[in-house]
Amino acid sequence: MTDLTDVRPDRADGDSWDITESVGATALGVAASRAAETAQPDPLIRDEFAFLLVAAAGPAWAQLAGSEPLWIGDDPNARRIHELARNYQAVRTHYFDDYFSEVAHDGIRQVVVLAAGLDSRAYRLDWPVGTTVFEIDQPKVLQYKTATLEAHGAVARARYVGVPIDLRDDWPAALAAAGFDPAQPTAWLAEGLLPYLPGEAQDRLFELVAAHSAPGSRLAVEDFVMDPARYTPEKRAERRAQGEHMRTALGLDIDTDALMYTGDERTAAAEWLAEHGWEVDACCAADEMDRLGRPARADELAELGLDSVLLRARLDGESR
Repeated sequence: MTDLTDVRPDRADGDSWDITESVGATALGVAASRAAETAQPDPLIRDEFAFLLVAAAGPAWAQLAGSEPLWIGDDPNARRIHELARNYQAVRTHYFDDYFSEVAHDGIRQVVVLAAGLDSRAYRLDWPVGTTVFEIDQPKVLQYKTATLEAHGAVARARYVGVPIDLRDDWPAALAAAGFDPAQPTAWLAEGLLPYLPGEAQDRLFELVAAHSAPGSRLAVEDFVMDPARYTPEKRAERRAQGEHMRTALGLDIDTDALMYTGDERTAAAEWLAEHGWEVDACCAADEMDRLGRPARADELAELGLDSVLLRARLDGESR
């Protein structure tokens, strides 16, 4: 069993990972929640590829993605934490699925998913004819995903183009080389990404997105309130204790606190975008969970991790 806190308590410049390592393992954890939600009697979202993508990483991961968390046993707190995580990921996925339905209806035919991980929207959403979906991520992550989906006969519902590059490198050049057209309006997505970037890199990411966005482009973002009070040693220890069942029963360790740049000062995404010409519509994730019938505020365990903002932004003026 690998303890990420012991191996990598802090991120390093230029670090990379395979799907079961470091930030790659968080993509498996998120996809496992989507798989578990899809298997529920009345799921909020459906991702028929999520279980395939997680199970290919090994039996322990397949258990994590199952419809019932039998590996937890009878611990009620552990079950509540598992359910909270599944509900949050379902609501987050629903929000961004709806975003893509909206931009497709508005005529946007060019999509870029930043740090795509195990996102399967290119394969599962109903894209209009002529849509191209570009996915940017680490080469090993994209290779794992495409190989797994191809092995199961999955066919993309849009023109799919993988762009295997680290976002800390010259990804706009790689994107252009893959056929991206900056003169066309683009629908961008940054989901589950920002905390894994240093504060300066986050601003630079937004600058590059804006510089390559034609008028009419859209951007959807999952932002996190990086309140220092939530990342004290005590709070980190509490969150780490929540994962004990996963470590002991499955031999898996997904310690997001050890991978995020929680100490960096950064401007909230909504504020930064509004100051740079984007029209922003933002909502607290907890409000969206209430709206969709998956309330979490009343559970004291949610206080340890429910701190995100979901937003959509539109760029109507000239950006370059």
